[in-house]
Amino acid sequence: MKIKAGILLLLSLLLLITACGDKEIAESEDRPDNNIENQLTLAIGGEPESGFDPTTGWGRYGSPLFQSTLLSRDQDLNITKDLATNYEVSADGLIWTVEIKSDVKFSDGEPLTADDIIFTFETAKQSQSVVDLTNLTEIEKISDKKIAFHLARPQSTFITTLQTLGIVPQHAYDQDYSEKPIGSGPYQLVEWRKGEQLIVKKNPYYYGGDLEFDRLTFLFAEEDQALAAAKAGKVDVLSLPITFATGEIPGMERVSLESVDNRGVMLPVTEPFTNEDGEEVGNEVTADPAIRRAMNMAVDREAMVEGILNGEGTTAYSSVDGLPWGNDQAVVDHNPAEAEQILKEAGWEKGTDGFYQRNGLKAAFTLYYPSGDQLRQSLSLVFADQMRNFGIMVETEAKSWVELEKLMHANPVMMGWGSHDPVELYSLYSSSMQGVEYFNSNYYKNEKIDEYLDKAIHALSEKEANENWRKIQWDGQTGVSAKGDAPWVWLVNLNHIYYVNEDINIGEQKVQPHGHGWPITDFITEWSIAE
Repeated sequence: MKIKAGILLLLSLLLLITACGDKEIAESEDRPDNNIENQLTLAIGGEPESGFDPTTGWGRYGSPLFQSTLLSRDQDLNITKDLATNYEVSADGLIWTVEIKSDVKFSDGEPLTADDIIFTFETAKQSQSVVDLTNLTEIEKISDKKIAFHLARPQSTFITTLQTLGIVPQHAYDQDYSEKPIGSGPYQLVEWRKGEQLIVKKNPYYYGGDLEFDRLTFLFAEEDQALAAAKAGKVDVLSLPITFATGEIPGMERVSLESVDNRGVMLPVTEPFTNEDGEEVGNEVTADPAIRRAMNMAVDREAMVEGILNGEGTTAYSSVDGLPWGNDQAVVDHNPAEAEQILKEAGWEKGTDGFYQRNGLKAAFTLYYPSGDQLRQSLSLVFADQMRNFGIMVETEAKSWVELEKLMHANPVMMGWGSHDPVELYSLYSSSMQGVEYFNSNYYKNEKIDEYLDKAIHALSEKEANENWRKIQWDGQTGVSAKGDAPWVWLVNLNHIYYVNEDINIGEQKVQPHGHGWPITDFITEWSIAE
């Protein structure tokens, strides 16, 4: 392996990035010296805007890196233990009892106890962030190594919180924690230069065994600068969007990982109205379920995978394709003839201009996508072209996310989701989430779906929960899939493309979630120098 060490690495990297127009890589008082080996430089995505505090969401899409979690998932998405040595759920689903390891220390040498776990969950609940703990009523300390979580109602998704909420130290948690994290995870912070780089080193107190790599440097650079650095041999692990990842890089292996990082067209489902906040909601064209189902039949997803993704992806029919709670019955065939029949039966007829119309209303709308996102732009343009050929007039327009927030309740938008947490289905389709941030932007509502969502969340077993998550998508009569209410036209799941130093073994990976949070680092404790 090409070992990167000392000032020579940093100076050469500085010269390279500066030559490419990037920000300078500033010097640190805690730089590695020439005797430190087994370092990696990673350019695997942007830095987290809100820092590294698990109580406000850090670690939901990948390893918390600095912190440990009570449970985790393996490469096959099976539940495994991290800090926990055992956990039990009461017969009524209201009490989750967790026992933890007795020899765990934080990176500052202080022991991790039940008090820290209680503090973490209480802090997360008080923060009222994306970590939803509203159902948690009490945390009981049974001993320094045993805790009982009391819930108001059974909650199958609580197990996901136990997998994703990193434990923070009560004695060292303050207002600056997100920028200066201390935890019991495999690595500890050395330096974070915002907009430039993050340097971490091995946590000497880590309980999970010795790590192969002593130090990691995360570079925050634009794709072209990161690619140039990799080609110059200055980066060991590189993440690139599909549009960039088309060639080979000497000394690096190209790794393509399947994901549930999906893209699709969110369709407003109600007739137009103005909500209590004065926002325009609904769209008179996409309010018709016949239009929504027809587009799902008429779109050629395979052509998008091959033509836009260069084969680096799969067709998408939901936001949870291939996951344990996914439903194969949500799949529909590409069938323009059936799509035409759906519209004809709903009273839509083609006009002299070749576009469908009904009672003076033309089947036409504008599809918005976030400016600067080349992939979403390409998907939007191809989708619009396919729909126009079919008979639905679709124009496309780029807008900033700030502008999209004002438009998305009344207009179709090219969006993306993808999580290892089934509660995302609740966020997207529950009537209680209408207009909440980016969730349920199309104001979808179906009482039967709300019923299934409630049953899934409050199920007493994962099996029971998954049965209801699947019914949400299609139960044979209704659902959120293209066979049912079709509030989305899901298009593709993206493969995540990485280039990895050929002398590094990153092992087997699980299906990747949405690209936030560096998901490639999920099993970084298992990375090694290739034999």
